[in-house]
Amino acid sequence: MIIGWFVTGFGVLFLFLGSLGVYRMPDVYNRLQAGTKCTTLGAFCTIIGVGILEPSWFWTTLIIAVFVLLTNPISSHALGRASCLSGVSLCDKTKVNQSKDFCKEEEDDS
Repeated sequence: MIIGWFVTGFGVLFLFLGSLGVYRMPDVYNRLQAGTKCTTLGAFCTIIGVGILEPSWFWTTLIIAVFVLLTNPISSHALGRASCLSGVSLCDKTKVNQSKDFCKEEEDDS
């Protein structure tokens, strides 16, 4: 029981830190990175923690957690790619832009 509460609390902490990252980061790409990493781990831990607290729900919560682990990074990649292709600029503090060449290649192919 204590392990379930600990895992759930750990997940809630990561969800909170992810929301702070989304609020404090300067541009859409940094916000996506902060939000995706923290919410993936936070949601996973919260869901697994609930599964530990309620053993009859464990397999259902495990399936949901795996679904979150698979879909959250894919959806953020799609958002980042759409932002790049639509011309959303990086913040001024960004030193390296590795997506610049990728976005040009995609526009040339269209």
